[in-house]
Amino acid sequence: MELPVIDLSPYLEISTSKLGEEQELDPQLKNLCSEVSRILRDTGALLVKDPRCSAEDNDRFLNMMEKYFDKPDDFKRLQERSHLHYQVGVTPEGVEVPRSLVDKELQQKLSTMPKEYQPSTPVGPDPKWRYMWRVGPRPSETRFQELNSEPVIPEGFPEWKETMDSWGYKMIYAIEVVAEMAAIGFGLQKDAFTSLMKQGPHLLAPTGSDLQRYGQEGTVFAGYHYDLNFLTIHGRSRFPGLNIWLRNGQKMEVKVPVGCLLIQTGKQLEWLTGGECQAGMHEVVVTNRTIDAIELARQQNRSLWRVSSTLFAHIASDATIEPLGHFADPPLAGNYPSMRAGEFVELELAVINLKGKNSNSSD
Repeated sequence: MELPVIDLSPYLEISTSKLGEEQELDPQLKNLCSEVSRILRDTGALLVKDPRCSAEDNDRFLNMMEKYFDKPDDFKRLQERSHLHYQVGVTPEGVEVPRSLVDKELQQKLSTMPKEYQPSTPVGPDPKWRYMWRVGPRPSETRFQELNSEPVIPEGFPEWKETMDSWGYKMIYAIEVVAEMAAIGFGLQKDAFTSLMKQGPHLLAPTGSDLQRYGQEGTVFAGYHYDLNFLTIHGRSRFPGLNIWLRNGQKMEVKVPVGCLLIQTGKQLEWLTGGECQAGMHEVVVTNRTIDAIELARQQNRSLWRVSSTLFAHIASDATIEPLGHFADPPLAGNYPSMRAGEFVELELAVINLKGKNSNSSD
C-alpha cells in the first residue's frame, strides 16, 4: 500500500469569501475534504502537494541544515538550551528518548504485535541531533513562557533566519489548509482547528543524523513514538528510512514523492477528535534503501547527514484542548479531559526523561 497524494490546489483556488460558514462547498471539494479526514483517521499520515511549497524551497533548506550539522559538536552545543527543555536551539544526539523505552503500557502493547509489524528496538536515546526554531508570532502574555522562548541563531549563517522562516511559514500555511479541510471532512466548522492554532508554539525542528558514523543497517535514529503536537509536516528527506503504523496496526515504509509534503497526526489532534484520529506511531531506521542512498551520495560527493525538514504545528499554549463538537459525545470523550494545551505539553515532556528533555521527537 502507498499513501495517496492530495493536491491542495483546488481548495486553495477557492477564496475565503466563497467559504462562508453558511455556504455550501462544491461537492467535489467536499469529497476532497472528506478524503483528507478519512486518510488522517485511517492511516495517521497524509501526502499533500502544495503549489506554494516547491522542491527548490525544500532543497535550499536542506542544504543549509546539512552545512550546519556538519559543524563540530562544540560549535553546535553553543546553541543548546537545556534549561528551556530544548524547545529552542539545538538538541544534541543522545538526548531525545523514544517513548517505547520509558512507557511500560506501550511496551506491553508492542509485545503483542505480530513480529512483521513490530518496530525496531532502540538500545538507548536517539543518536540524532535536532534544531528547534520557533515559527510565527508568539503571545505577548502566556502562562507557558518556556514553551514560547526566543529563537537561537548560530553564528556564521547570515541566511539562517530568512531560510528558516521562509520554509517554516510555507509549511504552516500547508498545515492550515489541511486543518481546514480536515475540519470540514469531520463535520466541524472550517476554523475549528485553525482558530486554536493562532500564536501556537510552532516549531521548525529539523533532525540531523550522521550516516557517516551511524549508517549501519538497523540503526534506530528515532525510536517508535508519536508526536505530542497537533499535526507534523515534513518535506522530502534525501535519505529514506521512515516507517509508520496504520490504524489497523500494519507497518509501512513511507515514500515521499519529489515536491510533496508528508503530514502526520499528533496527540493534540487525537484529543480534539476524542480519539477518532489516533496519534500516528512512527520510527526512523537505517534500511537497505537508506544504504543504497548513502552509496549514491558518496559517489556524488554529497553530504552524509540525513536531514528531515520537520515542523511541529501546535495548538496555542493557553488554548483549551478537549473533544470538539460531536466528538464530545461519550464514551471515548471521557479519555480526553479538558486542559490547557501548554499543560498537556508539560505532562508529555515529564513522561519523556523528566521534562528536561524534548519529547517532540519525530522524523
